[in-house]
Amino acid sequence: MFIDSHCHINFPELAARMPEILAKMAENHVTHALCVSVDLPDFPQVLALAEQYPHIYASVGVHPDYEDTPEPSVEQLVELARHPKIVAIGETGLDYYRLEGDLEWQRERFRTHIRASRESGKPLIIHTRSASLDTIRIMQEEGAAPDKGGAAGVMHCFTESLEVAEAAMEMGFYISFSGIVTFKSAKELQAVARAVPLERMLIETDSPYLAPVPYRGKMNEPGFVPHVAEFIAELKGVSLRDVAQQTTDNFFKLFNIQRN
Repeated sequence: MFIDSHCHINFPELAARMPEILAKMAENHVTHALCVSVDLPDFPQVLALAEQYPHIYASVGVHPDYEDTPEPSVEQLVELARHPKIVAIGETGLDYYRLEGDLEWQRERFRTHIRASRESGKPLIIHTRSASLDTIRIMQEEGAAPDKGGAAGVMHCFTESLEVAEAAMEMGFYISFSGIVTFKSAKELQAVARAVPLERMLIETDSPYLAPVPYRGKMNEPGFVPHVAEFIAELKGVSLRDVAQQTTDNFFKLFNIQRN
């Protein structure tokens, strides 16, 4: 079985096709999915999906790209994370690719999420793009690692260097690969995927974005995550069964979910 550890099935283009999305998951043996929050105004939709479907889980957080949106507080995130179907804080992190100017507000928002993760005991879902040095620095300063009182988490949709992956793994974090790893142009990322141990790896779609080959350019969905697993299995020279089993085990362990 496979698990999509990061998707946005509450987004309108997927929510409108929910019966089809769920059917495709079942057809492709995708047993669970984590629907990830990107802002607080839309969080009720994320939570509603998790409450409606036993095999869907949710997170609470505000994406670093969302500038004009209500700013979360530690207390607010911790309170919302008390819900049993909320298994993570995020997605959070830093993104210097799309936004320019003084981005101190992004860094402060990231610190807020790490503090909420520490207080709630729920792991972080971290997004980082063109900001890896600051991302790792703030994770270290705020004690995101379990040996510093944090709850660790996952570097989602990973596209950074092996050095960044190693720094995150040293803090107890998992590395999650999306459909990007299947792209012909992603040679450096493929080298990272070869080096990351299966014991520290998750797979995801980040749908509706970044559909893996052979669906590149089309709308992504959780049912496509086996293609990520297949590519990684071939890349690492291991069986698909091993990738599926280990990434599934990692998901349940990281997010502290009891198997049914």
